[in-house]
Amino acid sequence: MDDCIFCSIIQKKISANIIYEDRDLVVIEDIKPVAKVHYLIIPTAHYANLHEMSAFNASTLGLILKKIPEIADSLGLKNGYRLVVNQGEDAGQTVQHFHIHLLGGQKMNFSV
Repeated sequence: MDDCIFCSIIQKKISANIIYEDRDLVVIEDIKPVAKVHYLIIPTAHYANLHEMSAFNASTLGLILKKIPEIADSLGLKNGYRLVVNQGEDAGQTVQHFHIHLLGGQKMNFSV
């Protein structure tokens, strides 16, 4: 997508602090963190949300989820972390490219 900021980061058209990347995903630091540790896990395939996800995207998302514990460990989050998905505008999704928030740090103050 030409107007998607995450696609532009993936294509290296816009700079970001990339922590990890492979063919399926890019992990960047969030520029407006809400926790002591806040990263965004962004699939390289563009789909706005779970409703737009194809079966292929779903299987790739499964592979991404399997990689998260290793990524979290490498970021010093062995004692715990949260994964958050804002699904749609009413849930606070501001970038229409599916992504997962990886949140960590001591005693995060969130309730579900």
